[in-house]
Amino acid sequence: MSTAELASSYAALILADDGIEITADKLQTLIKAAGVEEVEPIWTQLFAKALEGKDVKDLLSAVGSGGGAAAPAAGGAAAGGAAAADEPAAEEKEEEKEESDDDMGFGLFD
Repeated sequence: MSTAELASSYAALILADDGIEITADKLQTLIKAAGVEEVEPIWTQLFAKALEGKDVKDLLSAVGSGGGAAAPAAGGAAAGGAAAADEPAAEEKEEEKEESDDDMGFGLFD
């Protein structure tokens, strides 16, 4: 990671920790106050745009949770969600049947 990325990341974390809105100007001010001179303004603009409207503390707490699955859309999706949950179980059973050929002694190198 480059110095510009690290400086922008740390500045964003400082602002988030203090509960201050993350903007490119505020990031640039913090970076200059820290004495990091080689950060181009494009980095602070990118970080500010990426974090716009997001709660950085929630992002950090969700990193290790492994919640990568998308949430259901809304309304009637809850009823369809139960049917969709049954489908992966059926696929797993089919995969288990395919794996049982190895137990019969039919291998690639036999």
